[in-house]
Amino acid sequence: MNNLKTKIRRIKYKLTHGLSLSQVLVLLFVATCLFWTYRAITSLSRNWQLEQNLISKQREAKLLELEVETLALENQYYASEEYQELAARGKSNKILPGESLVYLPKNSDAARSKHKESDTTITYSEPSNFRQWLSFLFGV
Repeated sequence: MNNLKTKIRRIKYKLTHGLSLSQVLVLLFVATCLFWTYRAITSLSRNWQLEQNLISKQREAKLLELEVETLALENQYYASEEYQELAARGKSNKILPGESLVYLPKNSDAARSKHKESDTTITYSEPSNFRQWLSFLFGV
């Protein structure tokens, strides 16, 4: 107990009688290093977040670019003579010279039941959480 009181008195004495110049410089240096480290970490964190935002925006832009290209190709296809001819022939049931139209009879009951879906169904059960983690981590 006396030892603790002695330590408290020594600390109180040092604080009341001031610090030497070298101690002040060391404390100032430590404070500067801590401040610089904090600023560096916050800057790195902000840069990482901005980079992630940039990557997501680039992905969105690429996706929109692909959609625009797809729509442009669809427009070219719909404007082509080939599509217009196919659409007109499909709607008016017209054929070109040399082509023949074949009408097939409706399927009989025997034909429908021949390739009927079998009663065996494949069931898929969700793997357990542990199995999902193993698959994710180790590709098992």
